[in-house]
Amino acid sequence: MRAAVRQAVSVSVATGLYGISFGALSVAAGLSLPQTMALSLLMFSGGSQFAFIGVVGAGGAAGAAIATAGLLGVRNGLYGPQVTPLLGAHGWRRLAAAHLTIDESTAVGTAQRTTAAARAGFWWTGVGVFVLWNAFTLLGALLGDALGDPRRYGLDAAAAAAFLALVWPRLLGPAATLARGVAAGAVVVALAATPFLPAGVPVLLAAVVAVLVGIVAAPPPEPVASAADPRGAST
Repeated sequence: MRAAVRQAVSVSVATGLYGISFGALSVAAGLSLPQTMALSLLMFSGGSQFAFIGVVGAGGAAGAAIATAGLLGVRNGLYGPQVTPLLGAHGWRRLAAAHLTIDESTAVGTAQRTTAAARAGFWWTGVGVFVLWNAFTLLGALLGDALGDPRRYGLDAAAAAAFLALVWPRLLGPAATLARGVAAGAVVVALAATPFLPAGVPVLLAAVVAVLVGIVAAPPPEPVASAADPRGAST
């Protein structure tokens, strides 16, 4: 659990710092401070938020911005079947978990070896990112033009590097051949689709690669033991 918490804190800091970029770019795109904070508090999905202000900043209509952000946010719904069995949350905790189910919290939670560590990793990451992301969004929005282009500080790379550090151990070792194949296929599909499809669609197509591989490569069900077959029962 301590290792899970350490991972959660490091990922939260790296991701939260990137909120400075969003706050500054959102104000530069023409959104007010309350509008910027509402996006971070209520939408709380970095990819969707950047997609939204990207469309608005380019002069797109509100409907197009909402549709683009929503399409990119669909991926968070795919995390539900992974996260729900780990958390076993009910009532208000279930609602909170749904809001905190993002790339980082899912990655840290599902990377742990025990249920207790998985829950600690998910909640610490989700709450940590939420608090720091909104705090740094406010800071970026207030500083605005004083920051210049926030990407020059490398904060966008910091968030991506933290996520890659979580995924990388799953791609190592002889038992990770299938995982490496899925990762390579998803990368190829996303890169090929990005120049031609709207934001969000390449991510969903990359997820489809993993789903299809999971269906094709699913192990056969184990035989059910019968009372007349003691070998099956021992198996």
